[in-house]
Amino acid sequence: MQKKPKLSFWQIWNLSFGFLGVQIGYSLQNSNTSSILQSFGADLNSLSYFWLAAPLAGLIVQPIIGMFSDGTWTKLGRRRPYILAGALISTLALCLMPNCPKLLAFAPLVMGAIVFLFMDLSFNITMQPFRALVTDMLDDSQKTEGFVVQTFLINLGSIIGALLPLFFTKVCGVSDAQIEGGVAHHIAYSYYAGAAILLLTVLVTVFKVREYPPEEFAKYSASDDEEQEAGAAPATTEGKKSFWELLKTTPKTMIELGVVQFFSWAALFLMWNYLKPLITSTFVTNGVVNMGEAQTWTGVLNAVYPVSACIISLMMTSLAAKFGNKPVYACTLVCGAIGYLWLAFAQNQYVMMIPMIFIGIAWAGVLAMPYSILARAIDARASGAYMGIFNFTVTIPQICMGLLGGVMVTLIKNALFGKAAYAAMDEVAKVQADSRIAAGMFIIAAIFMLIASISVYFVHEKNTETK
Repeated sequence: MQKKPKLSFWQIWNLSFGFLGVQIGYSLQNSNTSSILQSFGADLNSLSYFWLAAPLAGLIVQPIIGMFSDGTWTKLGRRRPYILAGALISTLALCLMPNCPKLLAFAPLVMGAIVFLFMDLSFNITMQPFRALVTDMLDDSQKTEGFVVQTFLINLGSIIGALLPLFFTKVCGVSDAQIEGGVAHHIAYSYYAGAAILLLTVLVTVFKVREYPPEEFAKYSASDDEEQEAGAAPATTEGKKSFWELLKTTPKTMIELGVVQFFSWAALFLMWNYLKPLITSTFVTNGVVNMGEAQTWTGVLNAVYPVSACIISLMMTSLAAKFGNKPVYACTLVCGAIGYLWLAFAQNQYVMMIPMIFIGIAWAGVLAMPYSILARAIDARASGAYMGIFNFTVTIPQICMGLLGGVMVTLIKNALFGKAAYAAMDEVAKVQADSRIAAGMFIIAAIFMLIASISVYFVHEKNTETK
């Protein structure tokens, strides 16, 4: 039985190095989109509708790109053409975002929404093949190392992207002053820098990685089929099932995990959407709102939780081995609930860093534990198809929150202030009111995380399939 060649650490590093740049761009988007769209004219009620772009893009694009890249063979291989194409589009989108008022002066918000969708589609085009590339290139004995390296680079990219505005302000002396109807200079420079880094890191992967040609790849794949002898059905049998047939045989464990995923990802979506409005009132001094500093600090807070996620993820395997997957998973989600609730009542930007550490613990659990549990419950011969189906549990809750977020904001606003009283507020009063409304959304997020934690205990952690 032939195995794939062992790759060196730096060869494994190069497989995912481009993901570092993609995640820097994605982090810039997560930290700054709400602020940019608000500067173009969006209000708190409509923000969640714009954020529908990300989960919709993931729901549609990633399965399609995965299907096409499976059957693509070029001089660049099967995955790298899509990685390069997605990176080029992502680079363009990052450069366009700060310039939306110039591109469509009479409707910058419309242009911002179009570029936001454009950016999300390109990020998803680039991300999906990176995950498949690790699976293609590494032997089973090195796959864990490959995904650990990829996870490290993802979190490192999140930190860098979130801190770029702070770097340009504090180190380079770029102004963080808010520009009426436009994007502050330190945010614009961060987008340009992120675009350059994204393209350069992806080019390293494209030109440093040599994918196996079709004949060689088929030879290595054949060894996997040999393991399915001794009475097991061939892998191709499962592959012939239609999408709907696979849905009918979805393991019970996946459905139960879907409940946990729904509430945990709904909570994460609310955080990404409303963190900036939540903390802006902290930056009101003598009746003046420093929007630029508020935006910079949003990036700082978004850089905190990937750090704690990195640290906890290194301990996750040993903790799960000692206490079990479900208890560790549930505890991480409880930490998330504590973090969201703490943020809702925190009044100081430095104190807010502490609850973000708790949220990072939950983030580590969300990224790792459901997949560890799911891997034991699905037929390995159809793991790719089932993982694609499981991605619905990530995108659907975000779509639901995107559709319902505006309604939830309106209900909280009317309950706290009343429609007429809110409309009569001046700019500073509205900023402070929006902060209280966002705090209400974080309380809802905390409740969601708590429900997710409780739901973990109803998950059957075994190979159980629906009949």
